[in-house]
Amino acid sequence: MGIIVIEICDGSLITSINLEEILESKYPEVAVIESSCLSFCGMCAKRPYAIVNGKRIFAKTTEECLRLIEEHIEVELALYA
Repeated sequence: MGIIVIEICDGSLITSINLEEILESKYPEVAVIESSCLSFCGMCAKRPYAIVNGKRIFAKTTEECLRLIEEHIEVELALYA
């Protein structure tokens, strides 16, 4: 498992893309974990989101959310460099 954990809800709009494949191939330090529920009731149906090392990242579109997740990954990786 990586040093950066990304949690997604299986009902989240972010699942319209293969986040695990995209991020784990680009960043070996990342582990994407999909759960049936992350207890943010209703948020998963309203906008794409993920939890990156405990911080909620969300956006209006899947593409924007992916960009924000990648930015947050880069910040996290800089802390370990």
